Amino acid sequence: MQRPRVLSGVQPTGALHLGNWLGAIRNWVDLQNSHETYVCVVDLHAITVPHDPARLAEETLSTAALYLACGMDPERCCIFVQSQVSAHSELCWLLNCITPLNWLERMIQFKEKASKQGDNVSVGLLDYPVLMAADILLYDADLVPVGEDQKQHLELARDIAQQRINARFGSEENPVLKVPAPLITKEGARVMSLCDGRSKMSKSDPNDASRITLLDPPELITKKIKRAKTDPQMGLQFDNPERPEADNLLGIYSILSGRGREAAALECADMGWGTFKPLLADATVSALEPIQHRYAQLMDNRDELAKVLREGRDRAEDTAQTTLKRVRQALGFLATN
Repeated sequence: MQRPRVLSGVQPTGALHLGNWLGAIRNWVDLQNSHETYVCVVDLHAITVPHDPARLAEETLSTAALYLACGMDPERCCIFVQSQVSAHSELCWLLNCITPLNWLERMIQFKEKASKQGDNVSVGLLDYPVLMAADILLYDADLVPVGEDQKQHLELARDIAQQRINARFGSEENPVLKVPAPLITKEGARVMSLCDGRSKMSKSDPNDASRITLLDPPELITKKIKRAKTDPQMGLQFDNPERPEADNLLGIYSILSGRGREAAALECADMGWGTFKPLLADATVSALEPIQHRYAQLMDNRDELAKVLREGRDRAEDTAQTTLKRVRQALGFLATN
């Protein structure tokens, strides 16, 4: 029986952090055992906002190395760099030409990011969701692991596939594109900032103390956790809307310590912050140590990393070109010999 296919990826700009790992990559590692898994470093998305071209290539390699260090296995999944598969850009253009402008203008993330950039907003930032749709649809993904903040983008991909391509250029019996479904995980799916328990941990937050990156050394991890925002109450608990920081930090501890929510809540129910924070720091350092060790090995052996990305690119290219040929044919383009 053919396994269901999933596709996901993260941008290479900015260091990957606990939220990326616990909310996304950790779940991809599990999925590769039961699903046909494609994961890419989405470097084309990285240039929708101002970026440093001198760092992009190295950050792309670093992100791919972290995928592997976190447990992605090239024998069980396809790991590749988005820009190295040209079909992403071509399908994006084809989808641009049939996607209504007002669909993009209503995207919440565009409104939020555009308000911060003022007059420097690029067409790429507006068009980001169409490129994301192309990423997903190229690989005939059955499922796309997404957080709550990306659900709107996945719905756009579904609408483009169903309403703008299949309905106009295909048929119910012979759809041009597969319409993907969301795969939303619960535990650890939304890790919040260390400075504000109501805001998501983010690579773009200007305050570095708001996040723990996967490559932070032990002393920096301990320092960030020691300074993390708390409240004056004794004891930690889940699901109290008046105590978002307690919920967030206890949630991180429950995962990184391996104790789970119930045991962690019981252990920390009467614990003060001065006792809890060193526990959380130790659990975090211990959980990240093997990732950092494997990452260092990979970055010291660029040949192994290049081989993984080359083989992943070739596999992704085969799948993507098959889908692109189908779309080109449906839209009426002259076939290549």
